[in-house]
Amino acid sequence: MDRPMEGEDAVIGLFRHGHITGLLWICLWLLPGPAAYGAAQAAAPGDLQSLIDVTPAGGTLVIQAGEYAGGVTIDKPVKVEARGQVRITGAGPEPVLHIRADNVHIQGIGLVQNGEDETAAVLVSGSGARLEDLDIQTRAFGIVMRDNERSEIRRTTIRQTGDGADQTELSSAMVSDKRNGIDLYNSHDNLIHENDIAWMNDGIYLESSHRNVVENNRIEHSRYGVHGMYTDGTTVRGNQGAYNITGAMVMGVKDAIVTGNTFVKQSESVNSQGLLFFDVENSQITGNTVEGNRVGLYVEQSHRNEFRDNDVLRNFVGVQFLESEGNRFAGNRFIGNVIESQANDSENNSFSGNYWEAFRGLDTNGDGISELAYAMNPFFQRLTSATPAFQLFFQSPGMLFLEGMFTAGREDWSVDGAPVMNPEAIRSGTESGGGTGTASTGTLVMGILMLAVSVSTIYVMGVRRQ
Repeated sequence: MDRPMEGEDAVIGLFRHGHITGLLWICLWLLPGPAAYGAAQAAAPGDLQSLIDVTPAGGTLVIQAGEYAGGVTIDKPVKVEARGQVRITGAGPEPVLHIRADNVHIQGIGLVQNGEDETAAVLVSGSGARLEDLDIQTRAFGIVMRDNERSEIRRTTIRQTGDGADQTELSSAMVSDKRNGIDLYNSHDNLIHENDIAWMNDGIYLESSHRNVVENNRIEHSRYGVHGMYTDGTTVRGNQGAYNITGAMVMGVKDAIVTGNTFVKQSESVNSQGLLFFDVENSQITGNTVEGNRVGLYVEQSHRNEFRDNDVLRNFVGVQFLESEGNRFAGNRFIGNVIESQANDSENNSFSGNYWEAFRGLDTNGDGISELAYAMNPFFQRLTSATPAFQLFFQSPGMLFLEGMFTAGREDWSVDGAPVMNPEAIRSGTESGGGTGTASTGTLVMGILMLAVSVSTIYVMGVRRQ
């Protein structure tokens, strides 16, 4: 009876007896696993940090559905994606997930940050990061980027949360107790798009961060939807906001593009605005819609900007200019605002070709342009700035009479020298034709005839009574 073979004899025996299947099994068992070659490595619930540590640079870690502990650091370029519902939870001062390496890709993962104050759900300090399809619930910051560039945040949901928090609790929370949804500092050339953010301090905050694109995001129930400070070349495009204090606050900015955004119902505070510009220079503000806000467009200490083709609809104040010069304001539509415009200490601005619904212009030649200029009377703004209590008399007969009598410094008022008569002429890019002119001329003739008839009637009745 042959003795059992061991060690090398066993392997040799496989060759001798033709056991090829056994030999292949041994070879496959000895070869490195697929993760060593950058293929996907599936991970079951467990120690997430250990799973990331054994994933090679350039590899993919597929996390199986389940709950994982946070406080995880990624310090090499890997892709981490979820299979099923994955949630990573953190409660300490460290971020739930800290990305320190370049070119890290995170996809489809839920993160919960129960820590408070200055911590975050995700902290990114490496460049070239790609974060997409994340679901973030946080009592602190959502995503924080520091000293990075060329990263992307896409299709991510960020909400403030708390113990049993509901909308009533979140809305009553102090703004100072909230943190920002996406927060960038010294981070450049990033793309932030298609995200959904609510109940935060600022939805998207950028400071000293240049050439970032903030596009097609939705921000609600926050302080500022988009807040840019001391940035150059920022693009804010196609975003939507509602029920914030201010839709977008742009401050200390140069060469910005703010276009195609829609901000409605920013009226949660006496300081609410659809779009707020402070110390903004050489920027393009075009094609935006601000509707139902306390102030539609607020422009202060801002110079050499172009405001074009914006719809300013049903706000309490359509546009406010304060200490702003050298701006061009053309092709904008003001419809349904309680006060269409206020301008104070703002000189050398060019207003032309805007539609002011409340203005009764006069078009005698049919070109769709009023021969009467539209002047922005600063009386009410100056009066209430000096004595806020006079706001109680807004649009009272006495206030309107005083405003009509006020002509001091009229030569310095902001004036639209060529207001259009029809808002659709601006929208279509064409001027009104002869039909509009005929109607305007007919209206003028009819008005003169009616005035003559009225005067004659009064005169005749007066003679008869004598």
